[in-house]
Amino acid sequence: MIKKTFWKRCSRGILLVICASMTTSLARADEHVVEVLADKDSRYKIAGERTPEIVVKAGEPVLLRITARRGTTWNRDGSIHGFLLLRKKDRSKVPNWDLLLKPGTQEFHLTAPTEPGEYIVVCTVICSEEHEGMHMKFVVTP
Repeated sequence: MIKKTFWKRCSRGILLVICASMTTSLARADEHVVEVLADKDSRYKIAGERTPEIVVKAGEPVLLRITARRGTTWNRDGSIHGFLLLRKKDRSKVPNWDLLLKPGTQEFHLTAPTEPGEYIVVCTVICSEEHEGMHMKFVVTP
């Protein structure tokens, strides 16, 4: 009796954990998923790419999943990196794309800019002596 009750409770708990993790890590069907590493060496990285670049369609929903690793310095609020999207032509900020990153993985549900063209991502937290080199290309296609 004890064994049966124990396994019922365990299986319910495991099922709840699995369901909870699935709902927090799944993108909506229409979202373009982009995974980025904001690394401790003050570089943005994308798996399988030597030079990281994000390409999205104008106005499409984006799930930005960023894993941040602490560099040598960080903000008082605990932010270790930033992710700011700027228009390349005039370096103006894109609304809603100014993110502060804490250690670990975070997900952001965003909408790609509606204006096709080249953009740049820059870090807004002084994360190390190499901070100025923390940027990457972001392209919006029609």
